[in-house]
Amino acid sequence: MCYSAQIQADYRKFVRMFGATMDIHEFARLFFERAEGVSKAKIPKAMEDAFAEPQTDAEREIKTSIDRFNAGQVTNLEQDLFKQRKRLADAERTLQTKITKAATASQRIATDKIAWTRGKLGDLQRTEPKPRDSRIFPGHYAPVMVIEDGQRIVKPMRYQCRIAGKPASYDVKYPGTYNARRDNLEGFWKPCFGYTHGVMLVDVFYENVSKAKMEGTLFETHERDENVVLEFRPSNGELMHVACLWSRWSAPGEPDLLSFAAITDEPPPEVAAAGHDRCIIPIKPEHIDAWLNPDASDLAAMYAILDDRDRPFYEHKLAA
Repeated sequence: MCYSAQIQADYRKFVRMFGATMDIHEFARLFFERAEGVSKAKIPKAMEDAFAEPQTDAEREIKTSIDRFNAGQVTNLEQDLFKQRKRLADAERTLQTKITKAATASQRIATDKIAWTRGKLGDLQRTEPKPRDSRIFPGHYAPVMVIEDGQRIVKPMRYQCRIAGKPASYDVKYPGTYNARRDNLEGFWKPCFGYTHGVMLVDVFYENVSKAKMEGTLFETHERDENVVLEFRPSNGELMHVACLWSRWSAPGEPDLLSFAAITDEPPPEVAAAGHDRCIIPIKPEHIDAWLNPDASDLAAMYAILDDRDRPFYEHKLAA
């Protein structure tokens, strides 16, 4: 499973590398619906920062939606900060006269929440980019390149695919639908495989692994089977063109949802040795157009692209 990834969140990377066009309508809709409270879309900061210096009326509209949403976030965070500071002060006054479990817990919780809230406010207000600005988790949005009418197009999509025609409850019933297993492409993913293919650009991916597996020790040597997060990075430093499936979900009275899943397969030896049993599939640049123009009557050609993948050596380390 691709638990998390550091992506190229700036749509302009697709424009420069592939001559792609941004679907400005979908980007504008995404940011507008979030600003209006119609959606609770989780959008990485790097996707917002791509519109920091708008050049067109459409981009200025997007920037207005981003600023409006962030202003509301700042207000909410500042209100929460005030509440937690009061909670902390009340707890500390109580502790000066009597040590109680309730006051001790309040002190700890308030201190943690104050630190978290300050961090969020800092992220909203800073302008210098950081690597974590481009990191996505399941449920977050990312730019995905597809082909429409023969043109490479970049659309914002949620990293957890809800297939058209499926109920919204599938998001909860099948929480792992941010990844599409290669051995299930003609099963659960049949409505998408051979029809709607995409590509996401990834620098680094992260996986939850068992500490015992990572260390090559028996589970019995650990008091509990701890999880650790590993960062996997291609040793050649090149971007990964990750094979994806996507869908446009519609329902009466609901905003359309564009969403995608990254295809995963058996891991290369170095990923397996680190303790993980799945890996995303980076396809070769020369196969991108064929992948984005699938023929449902020739799935063998699609499997051939997945088999003839890029095979970088993945170096790993504990994630920061």
